[in-house]
Amino acid sequence: MTAEIIATLVAAVLLVVGCLGVIVPVLPGSILVVVGLLVWALTVQAAEGWVVLAVGSALAVAGMAASAVLTGARLKRRQIPNRSLLLAAAGAVVGLFVIPVVGIVVGFFAGLLLSETARRRDLRAALDASWAGLKAAGLGIVVEFACALAASTVFVLGALVFFVTASSA
Repeated sequence: MTAEIIATLVAAVLLVVGCLGVIVPVLPGSILVVVGLLVWALTVQAAEGWVVLAVGSALAVAGMAASAVLTGARLKRRQIPNRSLLLAAAGAVVGLFVIPVVGIVVGFFAGLLLSETARRRDLRAALDASWAGLKAAGLGIVVEFACALAASTVFVLGALVFFVTASSA
C-alpha cells in the first residue's frame, strides 16, 4: 500500500503544478495533469486508476484543444497575424523575468501593442487589437484551467474510491 500512497502524493503534486501551469504558462500545465494521472494509474493498477486516467486525460486534452480553438478563432476574427502573436509571446517571456508575477500578461500586451502599432500605424486600432488578444488568451486560459480542475476532481474522487474500497477489503 505504500507505493500507492506515494504515487497518490506525487500525482497530487503534479496535478497542482499542472493547474498552476495552465494559469502561468511557463510549465506545460495540462500535460503535467495527464502525466500525474498516468503515474497514479500505472502504480495502482486498478480499475479506478484506469477510469481516472481515461476521464481525466479526456478532460485535460479537451481543455487544451478548446483553449487553442477559442483563442485562435477570436484572434483570427480580429485579423491579428501570427507575427504579432510571436512578438507578444516574446514580450511575455521578457516580462516574466522583468516583472515578477504579472510580467507575462504585461509583456504579452506590450509585445502585441508594439507589433500592432507598427503594423497598423494607428495607436487606437492597435490598442483595440491588443485588448482583444489579451481577452482571447484569457478566455483560453480560463477554459483550459476549468478542464484541468475537472480532471483533478476526477482524480480526487477516484483516489477516494480506491482507498476506501482497498481499506475495507
